[in-house]
Amino acid sequence: MTVASKSSASGHLPSPLPSEAELASKAPLGQVAEPGPELRKLRARDQPGYDVGVLDLVIRDGLFFDGTGAPAQQLDLGLREGRVAALAPKLEAGPGTEVVDAAGAWVMPGFIDTHTHYDAELLAAPSLAESVRHGVTTVTVGSCSISTMLCEPEDATDLFSRVEAIPREFVLPLLRQHKQWSSPRAYVDFLDQHGLGPNVTAFLGHSELRAHVMGLERSIDRRVRPSEAELSQMEALLEEGLDVGLLGLSTMTTKWDKLDGARFRSSPLPSTFARQREYNRLNAILRRRGRIHQGTPDIVTKVNVISFLLQSIGLLRRPLKTTLITLMDVKSNRVLHKLVAKLAHACNRLLNADFRWQALPCPFEVHSDGLDLVIFEEFGAGQAALHLKERADRDRLISDPSYRAWFKRDYATRFSPRVWHRDFYDTRILDCPDAQVVGQSIGEVADDRGLHPVEAFLDLVLEHGPSLRWKTVIGNDRRRELERIVSEPATVLSFSDAGAHLRNMAFYNYGLQMLKLVRDAELRREPFMSIERAVWRLTGELADWFDIDAGRLAMGDRADVTVIDPNGLNDELYAYDEADMEGLGSLRRMVKRNDRAVRATVINGRVAYRAGRFAEDFGQVRGYGRFLRAGAGRAPVPAPRSTPSKAGTAAA
Repeated sequence: MTVASKSSASGHLPSPLPSEAELASKAPLGQVAEPGPELRKLRARDQPGYDVGVLDLVIRDGLFFDGTGAPAQQLDLGLREGRVAALAPKLEAGPGTEVVDAAGAWVMPGFIDTHTHYDAELLAAPSLAESVRHGVTTVTVGSCSISTMLCEPEDATDLFSRVEAIPREFVLPLLRQHKQWSSPRAYVDFLDQHGLGPNVTAFLGHSELRAHVMGLERSIDRRVRPSEAELSQMEALLEEGLDVGLLGLSTMTTKWDKLDGARFRSSPLPSTFARQREYNRLNAILRRRGRIHQGTPDIVTKVNVISFLLQSIGLLRRPLKTTLITLMDVKSNRVLHKLVAKLAHACNRLLNADFRWQALPCPFEVHSDGLDLVIFEEFGAGQAALHLKERADRDRLISDPSYRAWFKRDYATRFSPRVWHRDFYDTRILDCPDAQVVGQSIGEVADDRGLHPVEAFLDLVLEHGPSLRWKTVIGNDRRRELERIVSEPATVLSFSDAGAHLRNMAFYNYGLQMLKLVRDAELRREPFMSIERAVWRLTGELADWFDIDAGRLAMGDRADVTVIDPNGLNDELYAYDEADMEGLGSLRRMVKRNDRAVRATVINGRVAYRAGRFAEDFGQVRGYGRFLRAGAGRAPVPAPRSTPSKAGTAAA
């Protein structure tokens, strides 16, 4: 994988969040807690069956976080045969033992990323290195109603490629080359035999389920309802998926996401055409089996959030585990996130719901090449442009005065439901053949040219096409509100969208940004959460709620570990680079390159990534990641304290 560095300054976090200059004070942070009884009884000297001389790997001299929220402790971690075999203040390494130096570092369970779109990439480059280099050891595929388990390659590609902004000409050949399965069981069998990088969990996508059972054309015809036989077949396939360990079902109700290809281009996804009766039938299975409904509400209006909440409520029945995207402090509506957070929290507490918003612990910054950005799908003029795939067709459209008038009307409609703030002054041009505009906002270019901002934008697109590279921040730009969001009990830290929107966003390192957010507050002496609780939110809490065998490090646990250098939790986390995509030829994507932050990533007891380099056989052989079946988790531990502890402010 080759990396070409871009200007870091253009990718830095917006000013409302603190810079390193504001955190110049590096006073020592707290003290390490004395070992508690739970950790003392797990130490190597209390485990007579473990011979430290035959340990495969020792992670030495680190501050140890077990993923439960318990106080951090200075302990060595010993691994053998992919499991935690020893925990002690000092472990001796045998002659064949590999040693990772964690002095001054934090040792914790690997991060769990429960919302990715790696479905295609894991076929071409199963290392999924862009996540693993940032401490992620488990990922989830099949999100947003789109999976690759059932449909033949062309249908699967048309469902996937435009929604996730991965060019169809790369996805279709990949699926044709690799896809030999058409059922959940066969898909899981494939993953069991595949040389995975991180561990993988999966949802069955409802759009794919519908398209497979009804046929793609019928599944997107609002006049057609599935027959009883078709509903029964959907139920049977969902049951099969849960039998083999899928997390649950993912659905889609927003009209933003569109089909690719020539056959049904720009149709909304099949899941958006389902009626409540169909959802009820499938939800009944999820409820009975304690599995998860991952949903996408109408992302613009959020009105149907009420329906998802009502389905989750467990009065006189079992609650339905439900998670939706996304809780965000969007610039276009500074109140909505507070209202829906309170509503979810009340339903969980008073009505026995089991509902979680997905939330990113970082600013939601998006980049665009010309017009190629999903936010334009939220209004008619934008949809019309994105429907046209060829640049010449788009150029003709955006040259039309009537189209420009239409775009201006949509842009000026300030009080309609929206996600994008629709403010071209709140942008920054990062790259353009016309060097004079680089560094300016599109609004400033408009002022210089004496034009309306929409006219200036469309002129730039007409002149430069995808060579116009610009960015904006959609939300999560206010530090205090972001701290409240990540502290909200009715959230899970998720929604990286890793593997998708390759030219638009890169949240692969959101776990590191969460730790920086919490640590920075400690450094300012304005703590809002302990480091232990932050680690739990990124690991053990997710493992418990998704019911998978991950997220904790106790004796006998699977050994998924990340070693974090807290001094690497700096402004490098916000800078963007670009890299070639392994296994996908000339395709390039946005990435993060903050290698100081992660000293090592260990997956199933094997060092996958260390000191900026991957193991030579990583992603090529079996033995690192594996498919993790839902239902294999352990009894959840109580939520840790929400206030900072002395150990939580451990060692800068």
